[in-house]
Amino acid sequence: MIHIKCFAHVKEKIGSDEITVNYQKVTVGALLQELAERYQFSKEQIMVAVNEEYAYPENVVHAGDTVALIPPVSGG
Repeated sequence: MIHIKCFAHVKEKIGSDEITVNYQKVTVGALLQELAERYQFSKEQIMVAVNEEYAYPENVVHAGDTVALIPPVSGG
């Protein structure tokens, strides 16, 4: 299983700050695409971190990894 931490509007769309998906191995791009379609959010501009390190779409996520979905945020 892969643990996913969600922030900002992604958290609101998914309805939770953490979810788990049942994959043994998947690319970051494929995982983000599936989640964006399932929960109806835009995957554009979302940064992805795997085990606290930024990842590219071609990077592979394995069971036991933690993925963070980090949308752009603004402060003030």
